[in-house]
Amino acid sequence: MSLSVDAIERALDPDGVWCCEVHDEITSTSDLAKAAGMAGRESRLVITADSQTAGRGQRSNRWVTPRGLDLMFSVLLRPAVTMVLWPRITTLAALAVCRGIEDKLALRVGIKWPNDIYCEGKKLSGLLAETTVREQGSFIVLGIGINVNTTEFPAELVESATSLKLQTNAIMPLPREPILAAVLNQLSRAIVQWDDGFDEILLEVRDRSILLGKNVRALLDGKTVFGRVRDIDHDGHLVLEHLDGSTQILSSAAEVRPMP
Repeated sequence: MSLSVDAIERALDPDGVWCCEVHDEITSTSDLAKAAGMAGRESRLVITADSQTAGRGQRSNRWVTPRGLDLMFSVLLRPAVTMVLWPRITTLAALAVCRGIEDKLALRVGIKWPNDIYCEGKKLSGLLAETTVREQGSFIVLGIGINVNTTEFPAELVESATSLKLQTNAIMPLPREPILAAVLNQLSRAIVQWDDGFDEILLEVRDRSILLGKNVRALLDGKTVFGRVRDIDHDGHLVLEHLDGSTQILSSAAEVRPMP
């Protein structure tokens, strides 16, 4: 069943200020949101589609979006906070996705820093924040993908990916609009804590982290480093402790994988 703007808007908080667009098939919701940002569209535009042909994830990985099954949407934001704090959006959004899913389903989900959502050891959702800086008005495009009703994955993803339908053992397809609205509602609440209150956000993010305290391998600028995840710092960066006791701060540009 196709996504319905009316169904999304009915599920949003009464004081929500989101403007939603639903498309049948497009190349990429994030590309369309970026074009809207360049054209001067206002903050809190949400673009989603039943199918996209050129979706992308972190490090230009392709995000497969079967028609009518899952959620892929992008949000245009023009934050009022200083740009120094803009990188925090990844942390805020990851928590919003977790909270939104748990608002609607009896699941417990966690965060694989910086931008993947996991359930029982498998990837359920991913997000990508892209900033465009320009004199006419800078903005962020936040792309979010959630596996909702997919039950069959490509061979290379069978062992690592899952969906809400699989995790809940649902017989019928799960309605997507309430889940999308729940994430947007939670994103609105998290955005309020972008500056003041971010420490409270971090407390919950640390509690949900599936990497904290684990030994990991990190790839940064073509170099592989090893260590233990010691903390997530006040800006949402990962604190990696090396074998010699020294620490290194990793930005979201790093690829981090837990050691076997």
